[in-house]
Amino acid sequence: MRAELIRESTIAGTWYSSDPVLLKKEVSGYLDRAAPPKLKGELTGLLAPHAGYMYSGNVAAWSYKLLSKDMFDRVLLIAPSHRVAFTGASISRAEGLRTPLGVVPLDHELIGELRKYSCLFGYNPEAESLEHALEIQLPFLQVVLGRFKLTPVIVGTREVPFCISLSEAIAKVCGAKRVLIIASSDLSHYHSAEEARRLDAIGLNLIEAFDPENLAVAVDNRETEACGAGPIITLLYAGRKLGADQCKVLYYANSGDVTGDTSRVVGYGAAAIYRRAEDG
Repeated sequence: MRAELIRESTIAGTWYSSDPVLLKKEVSGYLDRAAPPKLKGELTGLLAPHAGYMYSGNVAAWSYKLLSKDMFDRVLLIAPSHRVAFTGASISRAEGLRTPLGVVPLDHELIGELRKYSCLFGYNPEAESLEHALEIQLPFLQVVLGRFKLTPVIVGTREVPFCISLSEAIAKVCGAKRVLIIASSDLSHYHSAEEARRLDAIGLNLIEAFDPENLAVAVDNRETEACGAGPIITLLYAGRKLGADQCKVLYYANSGDVTGDTSRVVGYGAAAIYRRAEDG
């Protein structure tokens, strides 16, 4: 890969350790403590939070613990745009994304097929340069999967018709391939821990019910919150089209569980979507 086409980490040393030995040890520690149930079926996608590891790494591990080396060799990661407003979805033009654990190569075959849907997928360099929600997932994937190719999608539009169109394109491109789809999202923001649990329970119950339609309504009505609502809704619709029929919430916590400050917390959830085994 040409060095000038590698996107360098913008969060190493802040959101997680810049030392590769310490980073791998931190991720492995979270994974060792996670204990998700064994799924009776074929995994299609995951929901994972995207705060700094000290806040949400323990929750993300419940999703990533379901993976093992060589289980998937391709990952399509959908994240919201936190700092740049734009319409549509953006895919990086880099050749790879660097973390302290090495460079993750981009899946140019998959990206090329998605770019044919030019009304959906473009390129917004500002969104890519400022966004943490994609990169924060990569060290977990590097530890659990080893080598894989990445399709990083940043979503600027959350409206349901767009999410449905996005999901249809993703399902068509990924249908005959072994691709793990991940939605990167935190949940409620800056409520008391009690209120956060109430709001987040509504959203997580709708996710577990595999109900993107009512999840979108609940978010619009402020009955629940998720900064990555668009990625979650897209994941659920795409999962349906790829044959998934089950969703399992694996773990929930909030930042107050780490800091002890329960006055203004952020909620985090881990979940998996999968196709139920015929004998399940």
